[in-house]
Amino acid sequence: MIEKEPSICEEENYNQLFRKHYESVTKYIYYKCGSLEQAEDIVQNAFVKLWQLCATISFSKAKSYIYKACNNLFLNEVKHQKVVLKHQQTVVKKTNNESPEFLIEVDEFRSKLKNAINQLSVKEREVFLLSRVEQKTYKEIAEITGLTVKAIERRMSKALRELRDALGGEIRI
Repeated sequence: MIEKEPSICEEENYNQLFRKHYESVTKYIYYKCGSLEQAEDIVQNAFVKLWQLCATISFSKAKSYIYKACNNLFLNEVKHQKVVLKHQQTVVKKTNNESPEFLIEVDEFRSKLKNAINQLSVKEREVFLLSRVEQKTYKEIAEITGLTVKAIERRMSKALRELRDALGGEIRI
């Protein structure tokens, strides 16, 4: 007569497996990960899976299933941590490493530049902004304004000189 193997789905058999293997599996995973809390979480998750799959796992294979499931859960956590670290590194790379002092200086300079541009005469401001902001050539500016290219060159030269003077030589425009 062949003796029937006990079922893991019976609570008493499941509890027996849990009591018998929980501590040794927890130590095994603890040695791998170095965190008792993480090891306990992994082992508990493996036992939950064992309970959910109790009908498909034989009692004689339960111990190896638990060890294998714990190892796989641990490896999945390691993979997840690698993804998290990779993401954190890309986030760090995207951040600005400029000092707050530098950023303040940039803001102050932009403000000075705006004021200096506003101080230009209307004719010079128009030519400067068309050239530097709109990226127009002198020829295109001459066509837009109805002036000669030489007149545009003179206005641009005067605008640049006044901006350098206003900004105290801080800029090369």
